[in-house]
Amino acid sequence: MKTLFLLSAILVLILQARTAPLAFIVLNTAGWDPGRLPSDWQVKVNHGHPDFSVCSDDLGPCLHLRSVKASFALERRVDIDAAEMPFLTWRWKVTQLPAGGDFRHSASDDQAAQVLVAFADRRVLTYIWDTSAPKGAAQSASNIPLVHIFAVVCESGAAQANQWVSESRNLAADYERAFGKAAPKVNGLRIQINSQHTGTVAESYFGEVAFRSTSQ
Repeated sequence: MKTLFLLSAILVLILQARTAPLAFIVLNTAGWDPGRLPSDWQVKVNHGHPDFSVCSDDLGPCLHLRSVKASFALERRVDIDAAEMPFLTWRWKVTQLPAGGDFRHSASDDQAAQVLVAFADRRVLTYIWDTSAPKGAAQSASNIPLVHIFAVVCESGAAQANQWVSESRNLAADYERAFGKAAPKVNGLRIQINSQHTGTVAESYFGEVAFRSTSQ
């Protein structure tokens, strides 16, 4: 009887382990050295001067980005199976939108906040907080040879400015809608801010960013 009970308990633990939600935290600035990035993160500068810092508020640690006529990003390589962890969750806050920004036109393609997910086949999904394009707008945004970028507007305008907004996206579903096939592995994530095209100022904050097996 004791042996049967023990085997049953082990089986329950195995089933719980297999069904427990999976999560991979990509961005959490708790413990970051204010003077430098962790070794698994890099700064990519497209234009101007990168201005970022570690911060904290009532909701926890965060990352502060500010762009003055600049374009830069923080990026990290990852190895994520989109079938196992198809959801991307994050929280962000925009305190200054780039005036006139609109991803639908190359001359005004600036955003206060972007989350870009790079896949193994050189395709990219980018989730943006746009100044002008309506929430829910989605279209190709490629301007780099051999790289296919598809943009989705998660937030638009200043209606929710100066407050934290939580997002959850099904990467696998978004990828299939954008590119017409199943999503391959994810190999990179980028947090980005732009205001060089409009020649303006933009500012945003990011909290935790994570890949998950469930939407929350």
